[in-house]
Amino acid sequence: MRVLVTGASGFLGHAVVAALAAAGHEVIGFSRSEKALPQALSASIVGDVCEPSEIGDAVRDVDGVCHLAALPRVRDSFVKPADYWRTNTGGTINLLHALASAEQPKRIVLASTGAVYGVADKQPTSEDEPTKASNPYARSKLAADQAAADVAAAGLLGAISLRAFNIAGAAAGKYDEDDTRLIPKALAVQAGHAPELVLNGDGSAVRDFVHAEDMADAFVRAFEACTPGRWTAYNVGSGRRTSVRDVVAATEQVTGRALAVRHQAAAQEPPVMIADSTRIRTDLDWQAPKSDLLRIVSDAWDALTRR
Repeated sequence: MRVLVTGASGFLGHAVVAALAAAGHEVIGFSRSEKALPQALSASIVGDVCEPSEIGDAVRDVDGVCHLAALPRVRDSFVKPADYWRTNTGGTINLLHALASAEQPKRIVLASTGAVYGVADKQPTSEDEPTKASNPYARSKLAADQAAADVAAAGLLGAISLRAFNIAGAAAGKYDEDDTRLIPKALAVQAGHAPELVLNGDGSAVRDFVHAEDMADAFVRAFEACTPGRWTAYNVGSGRRTSVRDVVAATEQVTGRALAVRHQAAAQEPPVMIADSTRIRTDLDWQAPKSDLLRIVSDAWDALTRR
């Protein structure tokens, strides 16, 4: 099938493009720049999901879309909430409108987030937990999920939202350069790009990390499983409990030297956030074989030091 990948030049975009191409799909990249595009693309389009005419032209001759283009930073969303609503929700609505105008139902897989659950009452968190999005980023992504569900319910397309928890590692030679995130920042310190890793509290907070290649495999399986008239949300995580202290230890083991760490006062954040990925494992036979913490950190470090 012909698949358009929005946000193709990003960290996850490289992983998804490589996985789709390896599965035999023809992949077209859609990005605001021609820089740093994945090698596995059969074609590329420069455009912005916030421009309806540009996205309309891009989806005309494809079977569906893996929609990754978004603004991703929670703290930034409090400062620029309108930008997040315009891009994450408005951009998705532009895409849904273009897909829904096709003569035959197409398909879309959205990169969503476990942040839509807020501080969930149950850990691990399943898709049955109520959504309690607590910041503009999460609310803008939840609204995009809901818009996709409504368009799918009208029979105009098939849609799946993949609610990722923490994506890390590297794929297709691309690592995550966003050092507002824990693992990229820790590795940036070890590479001499930052002086220290600042941690909130004692490092006991527990999170769920999934390797970028395992996440990309979820996109391939979801795209192939999309059914017209149906929307489904899947949580995507390894289910492994990883503390911040575990990340520090793994970083030191992989890089072979101590990590400069400075602790500051504990922040208001959930003590534990773990995905229950039973649904996607059952429905799509998805697994997370590469999501071991040492593998994640090692792959990211290799990609960083070889650039």
